[in-house]
Amino acid sequence: MKSVGAHIFRQDVQSMHAYAIQASSGMIKLDAMENPHRLPPALQAHLGQRLGALALNRYPDGRVNDLRKALADYAQMPEGFDIMLGNGSDELISLLAMACDVPGASILAPLPGFVMYAMSAQLQGLKFIGVPLTPDFELDEAAMLAAIKEHQPSIIYIAYPNNPTANLWDDAVIDKIIAAAPGLVVFDEAYQPFASKSYMDRIARHGHVLLMRTLSKFGLAGVRLGYMVGPKALIAEIDKVRPPYNISVLNYECALFALEHAEVFSAQAQEIRTQRAILLEALQGLPGLKTWKSDANMVLVRVPDAQKTFEGMRARRVLVKNVSKMHPLLANCLRLTVGTADENAQMLAALKESL
Repeated sequence: MKSVGAHIFRQDVQSMHAYAIQASSGMIKLDAMENPHRLPPALQAHLGQRLGALALNRYPDGRVNDLRKALADYAQMPEGFDIMLGNGSDELISLLAMACDVPGASILAPLPGFVMYAMSAQLQGLKFIGVPLTPDFELDEAAMLAAIKEHQPSIIYIAYPNNPTANLWDDAVIDKIIAAAPGLVVFDEAYQPFASKSYMDRIARHGHVLLMRTLSKFGLAGVRLGYMVGPKALIAEIDKVRPPYNISVLNYECALFALEHAEVFSAQAQEIRTQRAILLEALQGLPGLKTWKSDANMVLVRVPDAQKTFEGMRARRVLVKNVSKMHPLLANCLRLTVGTADENAQMLAALKESL
């Protein structure tokens, strides 16, 4: 059999690591910020009938535009703006890098943050500038403004709230970053269902700001559907690099179904926010552990020994995310997804025994 030499692959790709997904079989899975609640049985049956009746032998049709309108209404998109769909937010992040790949272009984001901002830049051959947060995980205003002035980035990502730190940013600092930006500013509101604020009500003030969301945290992580809103002219340019039929008929029908039953998912989000408050209070009572306020469905904690605690929790069949090696600022930090009341109780017990 003829084999292919390593020389045909890009050198930087060969030195990269693929995005790692932890094995979770038989575990209480609290590592990926998923909504822990499944559809009620009656809705499962109803959705099954809808999906079973779809014309899977045909390419996706104009019904995808029904979803675009439903999402625009749900998100209260402003007049004069348009909406674009992606196979999860990840695809939208990749398409932005592709659309903005001009000579000398760069992408800037605070660190620690979502790894796909840097990965999309690297894969597209763009320079990535990561600006460290302060030790308390706030935006470093002076460092951000200096980096913008020096590098003139084509795209600045503002995760709102941030992953893995789970916090929203200071409004005054955000305003200065937007004013200083020479290119696009992209708000990533993946965790919007759990946040106390959104930028959607302020986006119409600007002609260079885009806002991304996902249905993953809404409760459809398995469906892979992200969306991005922005001024019509900007969305029209980015949409040119989107693959045709990037949203399957199954994806858009699931999403439409979920939006028709938005009150079910809204109640789930409220329950997760309630559980987050209970979890935060319990965590604050544990000796030697530091927590930060959360506006997402995750809580960042610092423990004396992250690897030891992570392994101890895993041995007790509770899977969380060890983020301690992601960035120096995250030394000895674990990211805990907020689960059901029962899952959180088991997580707390495993954490106490593993500290």
